[in-house]
Amino acid sequence: MKGLLPFCRALFTLSNRHARRKAGTVGSRCGFCGTVSNSKPQPGFGLLFDIDGVLVRGKMPIPAAKKAFEKLVNSQGQFVVPVVFVTNAGNCLRQTKADQLSHILGVSITQDQVIMSHSPLRMFKKYHDKCVLVSGQGPVLDIATTLGFEKVISIDMLRESFPLLDMVDHNRRPKLPSVPVGNLPMVEAVILFGEPIRWETNLQLIVDVLLTNGNLGSSHQTKTLPHLPLLACNMDLMWMAEAQSPRFGHGTFLVCLENIYKKITGKELKYEALMGKPSELTYHFAEYLIRGLAMERQWKLPITSLYAIGDNLMTDIYGANLYNRYLEERVTRKNPKAIAKMVAATGSTTTVPQEEESDNVWESELAAPSATSCKSILVCTGVYNPNMEVPSNANQCIKETVFHGHRDFRFDPELVEPSHIVQDVADAVDLIFEREKFVPQ
Repeated sequence: MKGLLPFCRALFTLSNRHARRKAGTVGSRCGFCGTVSNSKPQPGFGLLFDIDGVLVRGKMPIPAAKKAFEKLVNSQGQFVVPVVFVTNAGNCLRQTKADQLSHILGVSITQDQVIMSHSPLRMFKKYHDKCVLVSGQGPVLDIATTLGFEKVISIDMLRESFPLLDMVDHNRRPKLPSVPVGNLPMVEAVILFGEPIRWETNLQLIVDVLLTNGNLGSSHQTKTLPHLPLLACNMDLMWMAEAQSPRFGHGTFLVCLENIYKKITGKELKYEALMGKPSELTYHFAEYLIRGLAMERQWKLPITSLYAIGDNLMTDIYGANLYNRYLEERVTRKNPKAIAKMVAATGSTTTVPQEEESDNVWESELAAPSATSCKSILVCTGVYNPNMEVPSNANQCIKETVFHGHRDFRFDPELVEPSHIVQDVADAVDLIFEREKFVPQ
């Protein structure tokens, strides 16, 4: 592992020398991006774009974005490489986000190119027939139904049925004595799509559901374990909009929920699943969509390389590097020579990556990935600020300043170190085409 102080400098300063060194760490993959006869060049790689802080800030496009997409789209309006947009936003449908991007970027984008933080929920089929409580904003009921859930309750529906539970805002308290309507089915699972509008209402009712096992007509049972299944999307602590500094994200809401639950019960809040970046599951789904786009265009070369472009070390870079580690370990597991070499070097089989049960679950849903690497590219137009002062205390840099990741993701310095650092998304596309020796026609 590299020293901590150089690592901190890599995080907080944009160094041309560092960027050049990083650029040299990925060898050319020209063998995967040649041409078929005299036809147009076919890509052996795919691109995963974050949106906020990379392509847009709020509703305004970042100038470099249109420049980048002029290189990615041909004269017929078709993408010359498979491209997906991976966002931790979860407050709208995929088609809505695709329409927004099409308008902002001036290119035609379909919903099959968009991954919202909640998109992988379509694979959690064992909950699709359960009664689920959903939290967030936007058309949450429509989103849940589109994902396959059949019995959905919103926070507002819960509040209307149990008006005495939401008491923080004095102006929203019942004016007259009321009794619970109680005409809703018992909640069997809780799904958190994104940050809600009224945090106090959502925090109160979610905790009520968890501590009553879905039966809001009963009192809290703080000793009951385990609580109902809880699935959360989007772990971003902060995100970049038009303001000069990052704004609170759903990750901040999760911090509140986790700490309130622990303060009341003395126990840790448990998640059945965490989705959105940096979860590996989101990158599995992105790779699956990339393969589908390549097949749709009838490109013959396998997509073996992925490039993830983002502005947030704790989500975009961490997630891409985590998925790259998974891909590398998967290759090692499938390669007898690599295993033998590792055993010979260490004298033990315990260092050999083992097959995880979760791999089989997602691969059975999505098919095994064709990609063997996922390289991370950090841009300086969003959350990441290359001009911040480097802390004098490297240990403080690591433990206090840097890690804004979710509680359940352990900190690993290697996972938040990007493969490349560039100024903006246009530079990122140039770098990728150079590394891949890809010249679109």
